[in-house]
Formats: sequence, structure tokens, C-alpha cells
Amino acid sequence: MRIAVLDDYLKVAAGMADWKSLESEVVFFSEYIEPAKLANTLADFDVICAMRERSAFPASVIQALPKLRLLVTTGMRNNSIDLQACRDKGVLVCGAPGDPKSTGATAELTWSLLLALFKRIPLEAQNMKQGLWQTAMPPTIEGKRLGLLGAGHLGQRVARVAHAFGMEVVAWSPNLTQERAEQAGVKLVTKQELFSSSDAVSVHLVLSDRSRGIVDAASIRSMKPTAFLVNTSRAGLLDQVALKQALEQGTIGGAGLDVFDTEPLPAHDGWRNVPRTILTPHLGYATPENFAVFYTNVVAAIDAYRRGNPIRTLT
Repeated sequence: MRIAVLDDYLKVAAGMADWKSLESEVVFFSEYIEPAKLANTLADFDVICAMRERSAFPASVIQALPKLRLLVTTGMRNNSIDLQACRDKGVLVCGAPGDPKSTGATAELTWSLLLALFKRIPLEAQNMKQGLWQTAMPPTIEGKRLGLLGAGHLGQRVARVAHAFGMEVVAWSPNLTQERAEQAGVKLVTKQELFSSSDAVSVHLVLSDRSRGIVDAASIRSMKPTAFLVNTSRAGLLDQVALKQALEQGTIGGAGLDVFDTEPLPAHDGWRNVPRTILTPHLGYATPENFAVFYTNVVAAIDAYRRGNPIRTLT
């Protein structure tokens, strides 16, 4: 078998699992492959290992890969793979879960962005290097209201830290009930109240057809002019045009964004120049602990497949 390991941007995959045990040729791709070149680049591979939703595999790409027999994705959900196209072509898709504690890393990044926004850390740190002193007055976090769009496992982790800071935490999601909100230790409010009354809003929903664009233009317009928005989930949950306009016009205080519609974010993408933003390159899940588990499970999935007993199948 020839095995392709994609999107190894940090060049760490080779050292994080026992690839030699597969007794196959393994090629690691550290550079992002443009969608138009993906099929030609991978035409001679029997197995492809995809990292989450970095490289997309729509039907057009699946159909153009003559040798592909197994597609392993890190994680147990990948919206960038056309599963039906894989079924139609006889390509088996398997998942490779990561470290169960990885949600903690995303919560940590969420709070890194929130603290950086509230305390104006990037601005003041840069100004210090330019010889300036105290150019902004950071507000106190205690007593402020944090709005959580989603109060599942990850949202609850973020809420616990907010409570430790003395914040009031409110939440809303399409399926959140009063009972579940009480169990999570948050106050259930309407979507409109969450956006209009919160000093910061953090997004923690799974992207689906139902949730796409759930942070719409009306929600963004209703936010306080001093409020912050943090998204460590998926870019598709937000109306990107409305958010960019609000930041450029200064109708909200700022945004911390770890996810984008196009990833990697092109070097000259307009988002890189939007004011009042702190941008990070999808760091929420990119920890050594998580990647080590990801790749170990990828190798296990390939080994199980070649032995005729595939595991964690998604098709």
C-alpha cells in the first residue's frame, strides 16, 4: 500500500506514531495541496489520512482517485468528506479519535482569546516594544456577562472559568432547555438577549445545515459596542460579511477568531487586515497530546483494515 498523510503543517506526524509497523510506503505532505491539484497529487495512493477538515474530499475528488481504498480521518466527524461518494465508489472511511481531554485545550484557547481581548494584551505588548506606555485602559472581567452560544461539554468548561472570574454566565442554543441550563450552572436566555446583553459572546456549537449562519447579521448588530465575540468552533456558524463589517465600523469591541472559511488562511486574505481582531491559526485542537493520539489511532485504523477487520468505520 501507498499511504498519504496530508496537511502535516508542523512536520510532526512521522514521529508521533509507529508508521513502520504498517510495512508500507508512507508519504507525509507538510504543504497544503490546493483543491485543484489534490486528485492528481494523490492519484497513486491506496490510503489517504486526512487531518480533520483541512483538505476537502467532495465527490469530484473521490471519483478522480483510481486507487483509493481507505480514507482515514482524524476525529469521528469530518464534514469535508462526501461519505456517500465514498460509499458509491467502494472507499471505506474510518475515524481516528483524539485525546478525550482535547476539549480542554479548546476551552483554554477560548479563554486565551477572551483575556487577550478584555486586557488589550496584543496592542499593549506591541506598544511596549515601540517605546509607549499605557495606551489603553483594560476593563475588569469580574461582574461582566459572558454569553455562551452552546452549553455542551466545551461550553460548560468555559463557564466554569467564567464563574471563577466572578462573571455572570448566560447561554442559548436551539436545543438548550431550562433543566440542562441549570445542570450546566448557566442561566438560559433568549438568543436576542444573549447577544444584546453580553459583554462577550463565545461560540460552542457543532456546524450543521441547521446551525450554519446561526450568528446572523441581526445578532451581530444587537451586540454592545464594547462587546467581544470569540469563535473557536467553525467559521460557518457566523455571518462572516456582517462580522467583518461590524469590526471595520467599530460597532462591536472586537473578535477573537481561531477558525476561518478557508484554511489555511491565505497570506493575503482580507481577514488578516480587519481591525479589532485577534487571529489564531486553528490552534484549538492542535496540541502534541491530541496529535499523538490522533496519529496512533490512524495507524491502528490502517493496520486493522489491512488485516481485514476495519475499526471505527464511518461508511
